[in-house]
Amino acid sequence: MSNRRKPANEPSQLSLETAAGKRGRSLAALGYTKPQTYEELRAVLSSGTVHFPKRLRQVAIFLWQHPSDVALGTIAQVADQAGVQPSTLVRFAQIFGYAGFSDFQGLFKDHMKGSWPERVDAERPAGPNADLHFLNGMVGASQASLGRIGSGFDIDSFEKMADLLAGAELIYVIGSKRAFPVTTYLSLTLSQQGVRNVLVDNVGSTALDQVGCTGPRDAVLAVSFSPYNSITPDLVAVAHERKARIVTITDSTFSPLVKLSDTWLEVVEQDFAGFRSLAATLAVGMALVHGVVTRRTG
Repeated sequence: MSNRRKPANEPSQLSLETAAGKRGRSLAALGYTKPQTYEELRAVLSSGTVHFPKRLRQVAIFLWQHPSDVALGTIAQVADQAGVQPSTLVRFAQIFGYAGFSDFQGLFKDHMKGSWPERVDAERPAGPNADLHFLNGMVGASQASLGRIGSGFDIDSFEKMADLLAGAELIYVIGSKRAFPVTTYLSLTLSQQGVRNVLVDNVGSTALDQVGCTGPRDAVLAVSFSPYNSITPDLVAVAHERKARIVTITDSTFSPLVKLSDTWLEVVEQDFAGFRSLAATLAVGMALVHGVVTRRTG
C-alpha cells in the first residue's frame, strides 16, 4: 500500500466521479447521450461542447486515436494502453449512457468490422533475433500508419492548407519534441524548392522572438502530437494573435492547436513497444510541400 500523502489540491476519487456524473447530465441536456455508432461518438467529441476532467480527457484522446485497439482489447489492456484505471473507462462509457465498458466497446467493434487493420504485437515472438523483431515491428507500425491515410483523408482541408501556405509571404514552420524532425525536414524541403520559410527551432530560447515577427501576410505550418505538452501551442497562439494564418497537422480534435487553426489535418501514427512512427506525418507533409510548390509555379 502506498503511503503517499495526497496534496490538498489533488481531486479525490469521489470528486472525479461526481464530475463525471455532472458531465453525464450535461450531455443528456445537449441530446448527446448514448451515441449509436462510432461516427456519432466522434461527432460528439469533436463538437467542442464536451469538456472532460483530465483523466477522462486522456481516455477520449486514446479512443479517438486508437479505435482498433479499443475494439480488440480487454478493458484491462485498453486501460493500460490509455494510462488510466479500468474504472475510468467505465465512467467514460457511463457518461454516454452505457451501463459499462463492454457495451460501449461495441461501437468500436461495429466500426472496425470488415476493415480490421493488421495489429503490431510487441509480445508476439518473431524469431531469435530481438533486433530484427523490433525492426519488423517498427516497419509494421509505419505501414499501419500509412494505411490509415487512404481511409477518410480530408482532401478539402489538405487543399485549403496548401492554398493558404502557397499564398503566404513567409511560412513559419513550428514543431517541437517528437514533431521537430518532421518540421525540420519540411523546412529543408521548402527551402530546396525555393519557398521562403523560417524553421522555429528555439535555439537560444528565441522561439517566441521568432514568431513575434509574424504578420497577416504570413502563414504558420504547425505539427503537434499528444500529449500536447510542448511549447508549440504557446508559439502558435502568439502567431494567431498577430493575425498570421495557421494550418496544423495533429492527431486529434483535442489538440489545443485546433481552435487556433484556419484548417487542420488529422494524422494518427501507430506505435510499437512504446516507439511511435512518423511515416504518415512525413508523407502528408511532403505532399503538402508539393502542393505549395505546384500552386506557386502553376
